[in-house]
Amino acid sequence: MPKIKTHKPTSKRFRFSQGGNGKLMRTKQGKSHLRRKKARRARAELDELHVVDSRGIRNRVRRLAPYLGSHS
Repeated sequence: MPKIKTHKPTSKRFRFSQGGNGKLMRTKQGKSHLRRKKARRARAELDELHVVDSRGIRNRVRRLAPYLGSHS
């Protein structure tokens, strides 16, 4: 059985959390554009990782990047 290709943009946007619980994490949008106009607190909040709560998005990410959460 051949390996499944990973959707590269998905693998760059999402990651699974460390520590064994395996929560899907994402960054917020708007981090790379017009940062000079944003307040320091807003820029700091853009650096945090957020948990993906939607089950549909979790399933879609698993389908697009099947090896994202696996540790070889």
